[in-house]
Amino acid sequence: MERTGLAEFLRSRRESLRPEDVGVVAGARRRVRGLRREEVAQLAAMSVDYYSRLERGSGSEPSTSMLDALARVFRLSLDERDHLYRLAGHNAPDRVSGTSHVSPALLRVLDNLSATPAFVVSDIAEPLAQNSLAVALFGDWSRFSGDDRSGIHRWFTRPDSERAVYPPEDRERQGRSLVASLRIAVTRRGANSAAARLARELERSSPEFARLWADHDVAHRFEDHKVLVHPEVGTIRFDCQALFSEDQSQTLVVLSVHPRGAEAEKLRLLSVLGSTRFTSVTTADRDDER
Repeated sequence: MERTGLAEFLRSRRESLRPEDVGVVAGARRRVRGLRREEVAQLAAMSVDYYSRLERGSGSEPSTSMLDALARVFRLSLDERDHLYRLAGHNAPDRVSGTSHVSPALLRVLDNLSATPAFVVSDIAEPLAQNSLAVALFGDWSRFSGDDRSGIHRWFTRPDSERAVYPPEDRERQGRSLVASLRIAVTRRGANSAAARLARELERSSPEFARLWADHDVAHRFEDHKVLVHPEVGTIRFDCQALFSEDQSQTLVVLSVHPRGAEAEKLRLLSVLGSTRFTSVTTADRDDER
């Protein structure tokens, strides 16, 4: 761990960001350049004291999950992320086998989307970032771990909970879409990748997945329209747009409605309700894991 180099790199990245780059309200009397240390700590979900010690060169070696969080906060490129890992005493992650690093270009777009649900996922539907409305609509995907981090895995192994947001008549199409996109990920990543292991595991455990996998559909499919169901707000009809990273490994999905009319009213109500209904769901999930 190169403590001095790490401290200088973190400080330079913090000072180079503007508050508005990460959705922070600057305020009229702001005097510091870039972000404050407490703002970085809050965005990265770590203590202010620990982050401050890292910048002073006196902190203990950060975990890879902490480094991933800092890379997201600072909007680091892959080269910068790899540099951060090495300064902290870790090997840089394999870029081919999938990563929790979020494309800075996609994050910049996501940062400016507060009035409509939007999220970034990997090519095997692992959550990389969600805005507050996406959390209110789907729940906080960051609570999942292991194989369940993949939305594809949850679709076929937790159908009762995972498919509830989709009306019954749309579930076959959504399942086919997930399988078709997974086949692209397997081809791109290779036979020894996490994507290939996921496909093999689901072939064994889910007859439904095996049936769809045997059709050899290959496509990035994001319908022009999505119908989603919220237990308090009801059915919302969205227009769906997808923006891919340059290497096609990550996707920003934006769900929008017409600014006037019933759908917009439902979306405004959803923003007020927030994610309160998922508190009991998260607690139940944790109870199941004990």
